[in-house]
Amino acid sequence: MSVQDTLTRWRNRYIPDHVVGEILSKNWIDNTVPFLALIATLAVFGQLIPDFFSLVNVSDTTRQLGEFLFIVLAMVIVMVGGGIDLSVGSNYALGNFTALYLMNLVGMPVWMAVPLVILVCASVGLLNGVLIGYLRLRAFITTLVTLIIVRALVDMLLLRYAVDISMAMPDSMVWDYIGIGAPFSIPFSFLLALVLVVVVHLFLSRTRPGWHIMAIGGSRKSAYNVGIPVRRMVCISYVISGALCGIAGALFAARLNSAGSDTGIGLEIMALTAAVVGGNSLGGGRGSAAKAFMGAVIVLLITNGLVRLGFQSGAAPLALGLILLLAIAIDVRWLKNRYKLLAKVYVSPAYLALPPCPDTDAGSASPYAQNDKLRQVELIGLGEVEGPEDVIFDRDGHLYTGTRFGDIVRFRAPDYQQSELFAHTGGHPLGLAFDRDGNLLVCVAGMGLYHVTPAGDVVKMTDETNRTPWSVIDDSRLKLADDLDVAPDGRVFFSEATIRYGMSNWAYDALESRGNGRIICYDPASGRTRTVLRNLIFPNGICMAHDGESFFFAETWACRISRYWFAGPKAGSTEVVISDLPGYPDNINRASDGSYWLALVGMRTPSMDLALRMPSFRRRMARRISPQELIFPNINTGCVIKFTERGDVVDTLWDLGGENHPMITSMREHKGFLYLGGLLNNRIGKFKVEGADPNWTGMDSYWGAGQ
Repeated sequence: MSVQDTLTRWRNRYIPDHVVGEILSKNWIDNTVPFLALIATLAVFGQLIPDFFSLVNVSDTTRQLGEFLFIVLAMVIVMVGGGIDLSVGSNYALGNFTALYLMNLVGMPVWMAVPLVILVCASVGLLNGVLIGYLRLRAFITTLVTLIIVRALVDMLLLRYAVDISMAMPDSMVWDYIGIGAPFSIPFSFLLALVLVVVVHLFLSRTRPGWHIMAIGGSRKSAYNVGIPVRRMVCISYVISGALCGIAGALFAARLNSAGSDTGIGLEIMALTAAVVGGNSLGGGRGSAAKAFMGAVIVLLITNGLVRLGFQSGAAPLALGLILLLAIAIDVRWLKNRYKLLAKVYVSPAYLALPPCPDTDAGSASPYAQNDKLRQVELIGLGEVEGPEDVIFDRDGHLYTGTRFGDIVRFRAPDYQQSELFAHTGGHPLGLAFDRDGNLLVCVAGMGLYHVTPAGDVVKMTDETNRTPWSVIDDSRLKLADDLDVAPDGRVFFSEATIRYGMSNWAYDALESRGNGRIICYDPASGRTRTVLRNLIFPNGICMAHDGESFFFAETWACRISRYWFAGPKAGSTEVVISDLPGYPDNINRASDGSYWLALVGMRTPSMDLALRMPSFRRRMARRISPQELIFPNINTGCVIKFTERGDVVDTLWDLGGENHPMITSMREHKGFLYLGGLLNNRIGKFKVEGADPNWTGMDSYWGAGQ
């Protein structure tokens, strides 16, 4: 290896460019700007204002923040659903008045008064929700009108009852504690607001109604098309907003015990500014409680800080207006350019030097010499299946395969002319295997590991594994489980080709040729899933060795076959069996003579081999040309080879014309015949294997005859 190649390999190994793309793809990256703004705000006002971090000032600020957070969260819940609520300020004033009226004049106990306050303000939210959700009125105009009406109502009530309220004081220790209590020296209202932040976070990220509101904000039409009750959920979001305003109004009433005509004026602008400054999108579909919290702190600190610095009363609204304008500009530009930037940096090629490609010329002494043995294979289910990536047989000899439509199709033995729908998985079924009890285990792209009972019921086994420690990528969820096999003790070992790409764009992993794949073990006895091998280059194809203690696996883009021992004296060790394949290996399965069949999904080309040693070239290519023109591995012509446990190739089967099987991703021997599948094919091939045992079946090989 030259010095330049060595430096290139080291540079791509120890400077992981793909981390930048992974960070930009995370939702939490939106929190970066508001977090930095929060730190800057604390630093500036901490320097300008004496005793800014004193206990008294922090206590006063957090008490106000507790009430303000309720209003901001009320605004955020509506915003993530694609709406806006300009009535939060007047609704807050209504809640304040209602609480004082019930406590001071009516003399209600707290446990009755507070729920009534929430009910009154939620009724205002219900009015907004009906008008906007069910009658489809514009949210901006509707809530502006509600603001005016509720404000007028509050002003009329204050003219009648303000003096009476100010003359009365409720005799309630609970009410006093709500207003000025401080458990652990932390204001009660602030503690309550922190609890609410957690509740709203869980609501938006972990509950079905929260997901529905987020989906509606992202695309109302799409949400409607998938069956989400759009009108009802929009209405509910405004009801929640109104209820939160009621709680904030009650907290304010308990703290100050006063009602004035200026209560809540301008609060809607402050809440809107806080929501947007925190990173919540005005367009909907993107927001969180954490963003609301940071935005609320920033706006409250700026507002209070300007007052303490002696600025005139108009300075705070002016500052908020400028901040809101800046936040909207940043939000729009960020949304517009984030994915452009992500598209440029996400694909991060690595350095990969393959061994020299062995000779495949016809008539040569190479074990991979081309022939035309597969030219005359019989065809099964021509035009009846699309994308039969893998094929397998049950104990009765019936043939099973998956399709790209999410179906598992069964062809009835013995002639396989009659096909029927066996099960529907909902995703593209890839690798298949039968367990001891006759359940069909399936790797479903984008979904994980499933099994199908003999009756056709689809049951999830696992869709996640342990996360890699200290990894930027959250690889706990399975993206592209692609092949599997079952150990004698029932454990399922399956490969996940890549943790960065899905079924729709898996070919980009070839452009990277980075160790993005892994092999995972699922134990049905304990229900535990764990990763056993990491940093593999598109692992694809797993087959249990005959010793019952190890399995073979393929690394497609690395063009090699390895063996891993999961039991016995060599447990935990890995050994390369074939290091220099002439093509890209896919599924591996047992042969009747004790050896193993291997599908080569495509053949190596000098241009691709050279490009793999030039990561900078592939990076520039990914950024500058369209996906249709990128250089990818040749997967149009493949073959089947047979190899021994020592890695000796004993047979090769080609279809030079590519008429029957231009792509071969799997093969399965059964009673003297080899059955061929292909991810891009629309048929299954049947090839007579000379000298094969006519009674041998995979089920007998794994589980014994009659088991």
